[in-house]
Amino acid sequence: MKNLIPVLLILVAACTSYKIQDIPSVQRAESVEGIVSAAHPLATEAGSRMLELGGNAVDAAVASAFTLAVVEPSMSGLGGRLQAIVHLPNGEIVGVDATTQIPDTYDYETAPKASYGYPVIGIPGVVAGLCKLWEEHGSLPLETLIQPAIHHASKGFALLPGEAFRHGLAAKEIGEFEGTKKYFQSSDGDPFKAGEILVQKDLAKTLKQIAKGGAKAFYEGAIAEKIVADHQAKGGFLTFEALANYEAKSSKIVDGSYRGYELHGLWMPSFGAITIQILQILESLPMDQYQGADWASAMAQAISLAYANREAQRTSDSMATVLTDSKYAQELSKQIVVKGKPIEVGKNLALPESWKAEMGHTTHLSTADNKGMMVALTQSLGPNMGSKVAAPGLGFLYATTIGKYLRMTEPGQRASSHISPFLITKEGKPFMALGAAGGSRIVTAITAVTSRVLDHKLPLDQALAAPRVYPDKDTLLMEVHPGPTWKEEELEQLEGYGFPIKQMKLPGRFGRVHAVQFDPVKGVWIGAADPDWEGAVDGPEGN
Repeated sequence: MKNLIPVLLILVAACTSYKIQDIPSVQRAESVEGIVSAAHPLATEAGSRMLELGGNAVDAAVASAFTLAVVEPSMSGLGGRLQAIVHLPNGEIVGVDATTQIPDTYDYETAPKASYGYPVIGIPGVVAGLCKLWEEHGSLPLETLIQPAIHHASKGFALLPGEAFRHGLAAKEIGEFEGTKKYFQSSDGDPFKAGEILVQKDLAKTLKQIAKGGAKAFYEGAIAEKIVADHQAKGGFLTFEALANYEAKSSKIVDGSYRGYELHGLWMPSFGAITIQILQILESLPMDQYQGADWASAMAQAISLAYANREAQRTSDSMATVLTDSKYAQELSKQIVVKGKPIEVGKNLALPESWKAEMGHTTHLSTADNKGMMVALTQSLGPNMGSKVAAPGLGFLYATTIGKYLRMTEPGQRASSHISPFLITKEGKPFMALGAAGGSRIVTAITAVTSRVLDHKLPLDQALAAPRVYPDKDTLLMEVHPGPTWKEEELEQLEGYGFPIKQMKLPGRFGRVHAVQFDPVKGVWIGAADPDWEGAVDGPEGN
């Protein structure tokens, strides 16, 4: 296994702010034994280590996910939500829904209205989801999988620039809560800086209990007692009954096709059907011939057409069949005029805050092994550092679930979002696993990368680096950043088509993709990490 860590630590030690030049260039790796792509090098290393120990892709994903909960706490954690999809060696596709849920005791009429704090916290799902994945498809002991996370929590790790930057953004809110302030600020009340060592002893103790007792230790044991006692004292809604009754569920799989490849996503509360619909709308167009402005125009209009159907997902499970119907997608595609006036949809809709947020705070990882198992796993806290509440004595942050961020108000309701872990197969055999972080840009990042790979035949790392586009009502947001970017003449061409253009020069605003792909000619797995983030790719050395 190649050592990815020293170079990054040297980089981090020299950095005190989050700039594009602080982020390593696109990470790419190949391995015949399997591959891991994750949003933090330590999480990638943890997953790759499990493959070296003889574990499978689920083992690698679980180890990587638990490690991300430690080393990237602004984006995910034990108090968050999770969605995962798995391609098993026998060709079967399965999924896990471990989203957060509003307790049955919640009463919208009497509950305080807040954008962060205890009133926005629902039942966590990550621990149940990871344990379900491991119990049903893992091969190594749970203690082995969680050991890297325990190590980094107890011994400490150097904060990367992006993570330190996000802590700084939430510094005021962090200071309002005893547990959060203890874990994520210095004794002087200042956020930790990039390169400083973050030690999380309480989180390590929590992880050790989960390693020994599994999900039951979290939802029914001493951990649950501390959670409930804290929430009851601080005006939260979590109860023993709510925790004990929480269930990570098996997801409904939605399928589609694109250019002779099979598409696989998760139905609600994931947005897999919308991801499939965008691609099936594009299938009627000669996307392989479209470059620059024409590709951007077609992509933006396909997104607009499919995003108009987001609310329809909430009406009935039967909509899964409708939204993934290729004939319906073909009809929608007839509205696209690549060189003409852009489609404008959703201008007057009342959308949840999470749908309008400029940058979603989520993390994604993808793994694969030499037996043909692939995993795409996305976990989230919602906005930056979630609810801003860290459990005193336990060390982890809770996600934002209840309230206007996700438009969640009903007891028992499970959080839905643009999270869309995604698999692509060819004649039933593994081809690609991918997903993204980034709120409403998750789906659009996945579809852009898929088109770049299947239509433009770009290598995976170049497909991740290629510039993306996002329609925001009547304005076309264009990703303009160092590296591959939109040319000035392409922007002018789009304006000539009738698109108002807005250039977005900040990194990470168009989704952050981590993906793995199988090359059947060379017989190797290829992995790539988004160049706008601080992730990495690694896999065991071949024999």
